[in-house]
Amino acid sequence: MDCAFKHGLQREDIVHAYRNPFRVWDLGDGFTMMIGANSAAIILEVGYVESDVAMVIVHAMRAREKFLR
Repeated sequence: MDCAFKHGLQREDIVHAYRNPFRVWDLGDGFTMMIGANSAAIILEVGYVESDVAMVIVHAMRAREKFLR
């Protein structure tokens, strides 16, 4: 999850958005992107990869316009 912190978000905000998605997109190759709100109702985009063994959040930032349409 280290690269998910690149944009200065806190772990709690990322996890809250992940657990409360508004929309989810399967982008293929095990990569999923979603938008959800943090505890302050700021909409974040969260991307994760999933395998048979684990799920790892690899991307998190304030949601860009292309995910809010």
